[in-house]
Amino acid sequence: MQWQLWLAFLGAAVAISLSPGAGAILSMATGLAQGVRRTYWSIFGLQIGLMTQLALVAIGLGAALANSVLAFTIIKWLGVLYLIYLAVRQWRTATFDLGAQLGQSTDGRAAPMMLRGCLVNVTNPKGLVFLLAVLPQFVVPSAPLLPQYLIIGTTMVAVDLVVMGGYAALAARVLRWLSTPRQQIAVNRTFSGLFATAAVGLSLVRRTTA
Repeated sequence: MQWQLWLAFLGAAVAISLSPGAGAILSMATGLAQGVRRTYWSIFGLQIGLMTQLALVAIGLGAALANSVLAFTIIKWLGVLYLIYLAVRQWRTATFDLGAQLGQSTDGRAAPMMLRGCLVNVTNPKGLVFLLAVLPQFVVPSAPLLPQYLIIGTTMVAVDLVVMGGYAALAARVLRWLSTPRQQIAVNRTFSGLFATAAVGLSLVRRTTA
């Protein structure tokens, strides 16, 4: 990939990652509850989901899914249902003792957090459609494809790790002001509403937007 082409893709990757979505909401919600270091398990899961979608596009299955009404609809509604589940889970999250939360160990329960992040991205067909629409502009068909996709994937992961980590850090800073159960409930329900809003937005995605 030429330097100028990579810089253009880097700009696109930053814009994609900064755009508020289910991944950003998950990163903020987890950062608020678990702290930045532990949130990276969820962020790693998001990258697995993202790379799964990129792999589907790279081997051609992405186009088949995007062109199949049934496959697209099934994946979309799985994503909607999962976001609704996250909204309900966040709404019902119990309040916590702030001192104990800040002193909590960063290990344990890594696998469920990674799975949650992976599912958020894998069940989002909007991301798949976006990759199908954008990637052809940065791929040179006459050049070897594997090195190009490796560069694209590495760039996307590096950018997303930084941006999602930033979202988590921003949310984690709120911990110091969450000294009362009332404040904690308000924030939990705010994130619950954001997950629900993301679910509604995903439900409105149509295959014709590809």
